Amino acid sequence: MGAQVVPFRFGVVGSGWRAAFFARIARQVPERFAVAGVVTRTAERGAEVERAWGVPTVRTVAELVRGDAGGRPDLVVVSTPWDVTPGVIRELVAAGVPVLTETPPAPDADALDALWRDVGASGLVQVAEHSPFLPMHVARAALARRALLGEVTSVQVSSTHRHHAAGLVRHLLGTGLADVTVRAQAFTAPLLDPMNRAGWTDATEPREARTVLATLDFGEHGSALYDFTDNQWHNPLRANRIVLRGSAGELVDDRLVRWTDARTVVESRLVRRQYGVEQDMDGFDLDHVSLDGEVLYRNPFVGARLADDDLAVAGLIAGSADWVRGDGPAPYPLAQGSHDHRIGLAIEESALTGEPVRVVAPVWAA
Repeated sequence: MGAQVVPFRFGVVGSGWRAAFFARIARQVPERFAVAGVVTRTAERGAEVERAWGVPTVRTVAELVRGDAGGRPDLVVVSTPWDVTPGVIRELVAAGVPVLTETPPAPDADALDALWRDVGASGLVQVAEHSPFLPMHVARAALARRALLGEVTSVQVSSTHRHHAAGLVRHLLGTGLADVTVRAQAFTAPLLDPMNRAGWTDATEPREARTVLATLDFGEHGSALYDFTDNQWHNPLRANRIVLRGSAGELVDDRLVRWTDARTVVESRLVRRQYGVEQDMDGFDLDHVSLDGEVLYRNPFVGARLADDDLAVAGLIAGSADWVRGDGPAPYPLAQGSHDHRIGLAIEESALTGEPVRVVAPVWAA
């Protein structure tokens, strides 16, 4: 018989909408993950979480770290308001506990610098930027690394906003912590909003929606176009659009056009293989994403029936587990998440002022 796999036990500080994602992953993949406990501010909220999520709760970080909820966690997810997050991270690092903090890790540039001074050298803090872990983005990045586009020179992202988009852009371009110049402008236009986070709105008339367009100039590392409209995550009237351009081709969403020789240009597609379609009776699930017969992403959680966003969160937790156990690299270090947030702040600043904003990575981020 093989050795029994011990689930990776993580705690959660916070009980809001995003914190629920992590609890749901543990519930749907119990052989891999378990929630050691959740910190809530009040006993009343704790009782609600215990009923709804089926996990134990405590009131303080100290209780969670001691293991009062259900054993000491291997890592703690911090999912709290922006202004609260840095203090929670400091407390956990002081206790020697690895941290996976929701985005952003601190509210502004000064707070990011202060947080790094206090905890950066510990090497204990990762950021829960899940966008690069989405299955299609994993496949796109793999395609880019195979040089099928030649040298990747630019990215267009109309999908998610601010720091999330910045992280995705940097991941697809491979810029690392390169300096960037941001130029942004905001526009408003009428748009129906049929859905939001809570579900169908039953709206029948357009309202004014804000769209921010920005260019990100990474110099020799390439460029990016950022395009985000209010509520784009939930509004089905605005598509998710990703473009990668290179010296020998272009990928638009799932359609790849590329040069192969002096008189040949070919077309391919990223193909999702889904279980549970028509007479496939294995249950609805993603199997893999392939290109011309080569698998670029394979679902490591088949059977859990996870949506892409949940697959990304599960992949991030799995990467964090490997990191904590010494079996893999840091999945998304604090310096990376901090740089994402600086770029996101620059996009908003430039959109408000109409002036370009230069984002220079701090010396400590080198």
